[in-house]
Amino acid sequence: MLDAAHTDTATDAGAGTSPVAGMRIALFSGNYNYVRDGANQALNRLVGYLLRQGARVRIYSPVVENPAFEATGTLVPVPSVPIPGRAEYRFPLALAGEAKADLEAFDPDIVHVASPDVVGHRAVTWARKRGKPVLASVHTRFETYPRYYGMAFMEPVVEAGLRRFYQRCNALVAPSESMVRVLRDQGMNDDVSLWTRGVDRTIFHPDKRDMAWRRSLGIADNAMVVGFLGRLVMEKGLDIFAATMKALRDRGVAHQVLVIGEGPARGWFEDSLPRGEADGAAVFVGHQSGADLGRAVASMDMLFNPSVTETFGNVTLEVMACGLPVVAAAATGSESLVADGKSGRLVPPADVEAFADALAAYLTDPALARAHGAAGEARAAEFGWDRINSAVARAYARLVKRG
Repeated sequence: MLDAAHTDTATDAGAGTSPVAGMRIALFSGNYNYVRDGANQALNRLVGYLLRQGARVRIYSPVVENPAFEATGTLVPVPSVPIPGRAEYRFPLALAGEAKADLEAFDPDIVHVASPDVVGHRAVTWARKRGKPVLASVHTRFETYPRYYGMAFMEPVVEAGLRRFYQRCNALVAPSESMVRVLRDQGMNDDVSLWTRGVDRTIFHPDKRDMAWRRSLGIADNAMVVGFLGRLVMEKGLDIFAATMKALRDRGVAHQVLVIGEGPARGWFEDSLPRGEADGAAVFVGHQSGADLGRAVASMDMLFNPSVTETFGNVTLEVMACGLPVVAAAATGSESLVADGKSGRLVPPADVEAFADALAAYLTDPALARAHGAAGEARAAEFGWDRINSAVARAYARLVKRG
């Protein structure tokens, strides 16, 4: 058991009025803090909110010796092994031993599963046998992953497996209205509601733009910078990003590229983009966090997000909060954030020429980019974390009351 940033009790003076005050919540996550991503950042913020509301929370997840960040709440390790070919991630093996004994002793009022893995399945089975309600949060479109590894034929199989998992839960929450519709259309569950995401405006704000930092990277003040933000893995659409940058170079549209993030496909991505003094040259700044991340994001001129795997698109919201336009795939997540033609452009997935058209419009018309960026910042102002996390608290209370 790892006691981290908070204990499993709360100190908020007003917690007694919360619908989750005194509630015991068991959260199961395949990756709570050992590799940083948007999903586990949201889960940690949720746990912090629940603790402040007077709930007791225990998190069951694989752990590593040197996690990416300190966990919020009480973290209970589950047995796991590295995933072959993606050793930075862990595969949860079983709900057994000390973890199961801890769960039994904790005796939660509700179980929250955040990943459809082996331990997630076992947690659902454990809860159903004891008459405990189960809420599942959907963070990633796992059914889309096979297409990035030459196995698109497996998508219906993966979708069927996900359907079996989610139909065993009492309710689902998803981070965007578009993802809620997808889950309902796929028949994943009849009870699907919205748990969107927030943005920290102390980090992500237009004022964080730093021209001196840009110059230190060799980026001229008058250069228009296309940014990529996220894990450097193929399922983020790196191949589409690289092909679109080539299309811009072929058209003679001047630009530079700023890549923020780290991951196993970095070598491939570096080889696929020009470096040095070439037109369209890319600068890789690696993983950034906190104030450094806010500075890096605000110092680009637009975001290009070709991914279709996100259920929300945290990076899209963060860039919008910095007053920058977004060119994104018309897919779950971005469709609920970007107003096409007002705060950015939504383009059919994998349409390289259409992506190039959208980016070229901003690259050749900075005034248009500024106008659409301002509209995006106004939209981002609507996303406050406590209000957003209260939706999950209400879902817990509803399910526990229903029994």
